[in-house]
Amino acid sequence: MQRTVTYLWKQPLASKPYRSAVSLHGHTKHSKEGLYFIAEFAAKYAPLRWALAHQERRAWDISAIKVDFWKSYWTPPMPALAAFQLECDQIEEVLGLSSMVSLTDHDNIEAPMLLRVIPQARRIPVSLEWTTPFRDTTLHLGLHNLPSARAESIVAELRQYTRASEEKHLQELLAMLDENPDVLVVLNHPMWDLAGIGRQRHTSTLSAFVTKYGMFIHAFELGGLRSWEENQATLHFAEGWNQPIIGGGDRHGCEPSAVLNLSEAESFTEFVHQVRKERRTHVLFMPQYAEPHALRVIQTLLDVVREYPEYPAGSREWDERVFHPDHNGVVQPLSTLWRKPAGFINAVFGVFRLLEMHPVRNLMQFALARPERDLRFDLGKGQEVVP
Repeated sequence: MQRTVTYLWKQPLASKPYRSAVSLHGHTKHSKEGLYFIAEFAAKYAPLRWALAHQERRAWDISAIKVDFWKSYWTPPMPALAAFQLECDQIEEVLGLSSMVSLTDHDNIEAPMLLRVIPQARRIPVSLEWTTPFRDTTLHLGLHNLPSARAESIVAELRQYTRASEEKHLQELLAMLDENPDVLVVLNHPMWDLAGIGRQRHTSTLSAFVTKYGMFIHAFELGGLRSWEENQATLHFAEGWNQPIIGGGDRHGCEPSAVLNLSEAESFTEFVHQVRKERRTHVLFMPQYAEPHALRVIQTLLDVVREYPEYPAGSREWDERVFHPDHNGVVQPLSTLWRKPAGFINAVFGVFRLLEMHPVRNLMQFALARPERDLRFDLGKGQEVVP
């Protein structure tokens, strides 16, 4: 097995020996992203808890609609074709390589199925990010290159497990995916405690998952929106289980993937075989990954709440892309539930938008910058960092 990690800002010619670069794990407007984190985060801090409760009472007084973060969700701003083109442009224009892009929305394959009727995207693999409950936590599996003829029925089975997670069915599903040699199964951001059960419990449950089902997992992901520390923990975890590593952008906004994969493959299926059979990967970190992590997360938020007048009606304003149950429990865009966004929301977004001013952004970059020695991974034996 060969694992290689390269930083483009340190080795600008790293891509020259390769034919292609592969972008994995990107989201489009077809991805439903939960809002429950708002309530969970506010619950940790008394001032935020009070402010949120005040706004919930105010919303009830004005509209008689009870705020429900667990049934609400938002969608990323980019349509499927725009997301696909964004990733292709970075690979072809910055690296000068042939591009392969796998879009993975949460629990659905609408984006790749739509793109397959467009000539420039007809070879896109049918992929998704599968929400996989396991005991007391939740994992995300990137499933790439599903057989198109069976993709819809496979996704239906996966959704059924997500809704009613009986563990006895999990091995059957993973074995079914692994049986097809052209399918790539990636454990996305494995060290992220999505269920909020605590780092130690999450790691313990994760280890139990890999112990039982690791033979069906083909690689662990280094995430483009995960911190240096978390990706370092993933590297050590992968080394302990003798698993390949792979790059995944986890892009939700308009910044192209910060982590790519270099390959000699001429097709996505060839790339899958390279990972699964040869167990050989080359993960390339793009320059945007070296930006302060907090600043990049805020930039994603700004992308989410920005207006896009060039997009189709219904997806131009941020409140057209955020959904909440109405009086009858039917989920609707927020734009249909109020005349205009609440003043306090505009005020909060206004503060974040200050970061789009170059002097403010430059100041934040300086304040949040980390020493150069921290901006690299420590790989174990059998792995290679190209500085």
